[in-house]
Amino acid sequence: MRQTPLHEEHKALNAKIVDFHGWAMPLQYAGIVDEHKHTRAKAAVFDCSHMGEFILKGAEAVAGYDALVISDVGKIRTGRSRYGAILNPNGGIIDDAITFRMSEEELYVVTNAGTLEQISALLTALPGDVRDVSAETAKIDVQGPQARETLLAIGMDAAADMRYFSQRRIQWQGEEILLSRTGYTGELGFEIYVSNERAVPLWRALLDLAPTAPAGLGARDTLRMEAGYPLSGQDFDENRTPLEANMEMFVGWDSEFPGKDRLLKQKEAGGYSMLTPIRTPDRRAPRRGFEVYGANGEAIGEVTSGSFGPSVGHGAGFAYLPQDCRAPGTQLTAGPRRLPIEAAEAPLYKQGTVRN
Repeated sequence: MRQTPLHEEHKALNAKIVDFHGWAMPLQYAGIVDEHKHTRAKAAVFDCSHMGEFILKGAEAVAGYDALVISDVGKIRTGRSRYGAILNPNGGIIDDAITFRMSEEELYVVTNAGTLEQISALLTALPGDVRDVSAETAKIDVQGPQARETLLAIGMDAAADMRYFSQRRIQWQGEEILLSRTGYTGELGFEIYVSNERAVPLWRALLDLAPTAPAGLGARDTLRMEAGYPLSGQDFDENRTPLEANMEMFVGWDSEFPGKDRLLKQKEAGGYSMLTPIRTPDRRAPRRGFEVYGANGEAIGEVTSGSFGPSVGHGAGFAYLPQDCRAPGTQLTAGPRRLPIEAAEAPLYKQGTVRN
């Protein structure tokens, strides 16, 4: 397995290491529930150095990238970022991505580990100046209601007034780094992109502070399900379109992108199943692969993610459901034992710090 620059730090903290898309990643340290609750109450630090990062410079590179994603890149203002997806020619989702507009002719694009080689081949084939900087970049996320105070305490003053879905290049200990504010937990969140050489000093500086604790992939998964955030490669893939994955709000219909004709026809025809948040009435959790059954006992869909939600006290997840079964509160069952579930509205866990 590939190792992030923080691998030895995780071992020193007695993390349970698992294989995540070929990377040796920490699943948990103190325990998934404890790390989940700490993130909700204070601030957690996540190693996300397995993810992909790309720098695109020049009008040709920007235009080439714009033609691959559902986002209308031309509408992203300098200093702001936007969520979207990179599609194949049939309109299927290769991966989701966040696009940072660094300047009129420079983008910084963040993607996932599972399809990194495919995305890298696609982006580096674009005209202009495109660099895959994934191997030389460490990414550390700080998530939780005390995330801002944590960054201010280590000298990242820019965090004081950063808006949601914005980013800045700043100086930290003599090195230029990239600081962004997006998040994948439903809490106030920041992401720090640094060179591999600076990863360990930054990690230690963050964990030296009283509000912080390390958190692994397990807590990240339960947090994102409560917040209503899907996972690339699990809740959607190249067999699903942005409409099916409930991404229509991110589609720039005035721009061109692969598979646009198919999406327009799909939108007009309707009748497709769509990724839908689900919940259970108790602590039992829906599980990935569970078949979903309607009121008459007929199979109507499939669960893609599911877990117990420590902050909401019940099972949470996602399933593909037909449109007449998506209304919040619609009663369904799932799995061989017909676990009661219901369609829900995201986020399942609601609080007010994300956009503040």
